[in-house]
This record gives sequence, structure tokens and C-alpha cells, in this order.
Amino acid sequence: MKISVVIPTYNRADSLAVVLPSLLQQTFPAESYELLLCDAGSTDGTQELVKELNDPRLVFTPGENTGRSGARNRGVREARGDLILFTDADIIAEPDLLQQHLDFHQRFPGDAVVGCEVQVDTLEEYALYRQDPQRYARHSTNRKTVPWHYFLTGNASARKADLLRVGVFDEEFTGYGHEDLELGYRLQKSGCTLHYNPHAVNYHWHPVPYEEQCHKMYLAGKSTVRFYRKHRDIRIPLIMGMNPLSLGVHALIPDGSWLYRLLQRWAESSRLGREILLQHHYVSGIRSVWP
Repeated sequence: MKISVVIPTYNRADSLAVVLPSLLQQTFPAESYELLLCDAGSTDGTQELVKELNDPRLVFTPGENTGRSGARNRGVREARGDLILFTDADIIAEPDLLQQHLDFHQRFPGDAVVGCEVQVDTLEEYALYRQDPQRYARHSTNRKTVPWHYFLTGNASARKADLLRVGVFDEEFTGYGHEDLELGYRLQKSGCTLHYNPHAVNYHWHPVPYEEQCHKMYLAGKSTVRFYRKHRDIRIPLIMGMNPLSLGVHALIPDGSWLYRLLQRWAESSRLGREILLQHHYVSGIRSVWP
């Protein structure tokens, strides 16, 4: 057993019906990997889907709903593979995803690997983007290594031994955001280099309504404060937008004010306006728990 793929899930049977076959149809030798579906009490037929697929590589691991960190930690601890590849229940894999991760681990033993995650809103968009995924990639293909804040667990892998050595995911991150970045921070601090493989491609198929994006940004702001308080490293707030300038500017736009309502109207027709409003919610989350 070389690779264990850890997938946290909760009521995502519809997307798993597409995602799991993509992971079961890999070019990687079938006997050399397993999929651990770490379920948090789904009631939408997820377990029935697993039974229908009827593949010994697919291991259903139910447990309490302790958040994504708890689900992933359960998967890490139960994994039989030397390498752990993290992905999610709404991320479709290219057929050589596992082989691309293993190739880099063989080139850079003892380090971690971050792959290329492409955002898609529809299956039609997925089919289009597959023709040239690098055109739509989040990161430049020229990157050789990436810093800790690129360790996004939609497409990242590390040795099981290293994950256990640094303490796996912090389960105190119970809201939304940054439990993966914080683990990447500890991995890098422990001596692991994060290598970027642009050919390890998967597709994040999860259109999120704008109102939900705003709420997630608010929760992510709160997680940023927790991240900084845990490590007290000045690089964390500098990299993650928690600085006096940003806090001061957005403090001038209190929720419900005429300026906030103006920003909301602008966001209805402007991409820039939407980005500024998302940042406002992020900073609002920071300010709600800081100092």
C-alpha cells in the first residue's frame, strides 16, 4: 500500500457519484492505493453509494461530526499507505493524479507535494477546462516550490509519518478555513519543503452562492486570528491580510451604514465590488475576535 487518499464528506452523495469513479479509475496500480471516505454522519445515501460502487479500495469510515479536521485526522490514523493524499468530496481527479504525486515524492523524499487545483462551476466547464488545465490553474506552472499558505487540502500530499510527527490537523479550527494552511505551516517549519507539481491536476466542482462566500470569508477571518494566536509569528498576519491598514480601512464601512449599502449595490454589477465586499466580510471576521 503506497498511497491512502483521505476524503472528508458530509451529505455530498451527488458529487461523490462523479468524484469517486475518477479516483477509482487511476493509472496507478489498483493494489497500491486505497480511498478512505471519512463520513461525518451523512443521511443522503452516501453509504449506499459506497456499497453500490462495491470496490475493495474504497473504505467507508463513519464517525462523529467533528469538522473537517477531525474527519481528516481519522483518515490519517486509519490509513495503510506511506503517503497521504488529501482531496475533497467535490473534487474530480485526473487519471494520473496519484502517479504524479508519487513521482514527486520519489524525486523529493521527505517533503510534501501540492498539486494543481482548477475551479469549475459545472460539468460542462470541467469538460472544457480539461483540454488545457494549466490555462485555468491557480498557480503559475513555473513555480517549483510554494510557501505554507499554498498547502490546500483539495490537492496536497505528505508522508503519514511526517503528518503524525507534527500533530496532524488542529481540531480546534471548528469554523471555516485555515486548518490546512496551519498544518502546512507546521510541516514547513519542521523542515518539509512544499513542492508544486502542475501536472497533478484535479477540478474543484463546487459553485458557491455569493452570500455563502461572504459568510465563509467572515469565518475565515476569525480563523486567521486563531492561527496567529497559536504561533505568534508576524508573517502570518502579514501574509493573510491581517494588518492595521486593512483593519482601519474596513472599520470605516460599518455594517448597515450608507457606505456599506453603497458597496453592496456596487457588488451587484462589479467583480471588483464583489471582491472588496468579500474582503470586508473577511476583515469583519478578524475584528469580531481581535484584539
